[in-house]
Amino acid sequence: MHSILAVDDSASMRQMVSFTLKSAGFNVVEAIDGQDALEKAGGLDFDLVLTDQNMPRMDGIGLTRKLRENPKFKTTPILILTTESSDQMKMAGRSAGATGWMVKPFDPTKLIEVIRKVIR
Repeated sequence: MHSILAVDDSASMRQMVSFTLKSAGFNVVEAIDGQDALEKAGGLDFDLVLTDQNMPRMDGIGLTRKLRENPKFKTTPILILTTESSDQMKMAGRSAGATGWMVKPFDPTKLIEVIRKVIR
């Protein structure tokens, strides 16, 4: 079973994402922001990281950069799921090492489709 680290500062969004992923057969670990995600990523292996962009303590792009510095996460797919849709933001995400960018509100079917495409 694939493990996904789901990072979002909104409890209701984490719940929705978690429910969607678990229903599709994924194992989900939730984190409340980038800092929390980094701590959890230190001890566990994940097949994919799904993160929000705008969060306290550390945003999604900051988290992506930090994860990419870790050899363990060099090739792990990182998807940013956010309300941000500007090309500038997407470019910043890409240059930080994000695999993909999805805009909220998300379509559960589409989310699972994208994850299945990028996960090994």
